Amino acid sequence: MTARRAYPSDISDARWALVGPTLLAWQQARLDRRPTGEPARTDVREVLNAILYVNRTGIAWKYLRHDFPPHTKVYYYAAWRDEGIFAQLNVDLTALARVKVGRDPQPSAAVIDTQSVKTSTNPPTATQGTDAAKKIVGRKRSVVTDTLGLLLVAIVVAASVTENRAGIQALDQLKVTYPSVTKTWVDAGFKNQFIEHAATLGIDAEVVPRNTETRGFHVVKRRWVVERTLGWLMLHRRLARDYETHPASSEAMIHIAMIDNASRRITDEATPTWRGAY
Repeated sequence: MTARRAYPSDISDARWALVGPTLLAWQQARLDRRPTGEPARTDVREVLNAILYVNRTGIAWKYLRHDFPPHTKVYYYAAWRDEGIFAQLNVDLTALARVKVGRDPQPSAAVIDTQSVKTSTNPPTATQGTDAAKKIVGRKRSVVTDTLGLLLVAIVVAASVTENRAGIQALDQLKVTYPSVTKTWVDAGFKNQFIEHAATLGIDAEVVPRNTETRGFHVVKRRWVVERTLGWLMLHRRLARDYETHPASSEAMIHIAMIDNASRRITDEATPTWRGAY
């Protein structure tokens, strides 16, 4: 690792021990395909630190600090997004975090919610839409968590896509990645079409409505877990608004935030809270 002053977003040695082998194996596989046999020129740990810095601070890539690798080189590692490395790391870390608290590595239940967020000027118009209910022009995140709030699936679509359609996409991916899931809780925005589709996948979808007799904020059974996860995501400034050109990059930014969160849980390091920094 390059000798420089550390940032709060930098990955610790303990957390690097969790994710480093996967990233180094990916790099070595790339090197093995080179006919020249040249050694690695880039420290992938510093690349990951740069990505975590962008994710946490919300800065644009070209404003990346000069003591990181050049932003053009860091952005080259979008291949981690395209080859599913971020998604796989999230799966692996979720399993480890569950085992740490005495749970089965494979979840049997999930909680699903959607979140509409405004977009910047970067995303193409074709990838955006208007959420008429929330009066937001942007994109919609469909997030699936386990009962601990750990991320299982993240899908990003135009905000005009209904909760049913977004939820069905998330369900399909959930069942592929976690076939063990047989139960899910959702809010009243998910209709019969979603519930019936869940049933065809062998998943019992239960709608948990708000208590109409209680005014203002109140904790809703099961749903509070995924809502807390959405709150965790908002602590990563890159996710406060959708700045990504491609929806796949938006999904990757969600995975990166939760990789940060899950790895800190496993190593007993401090996680973001609303009452202070790391």
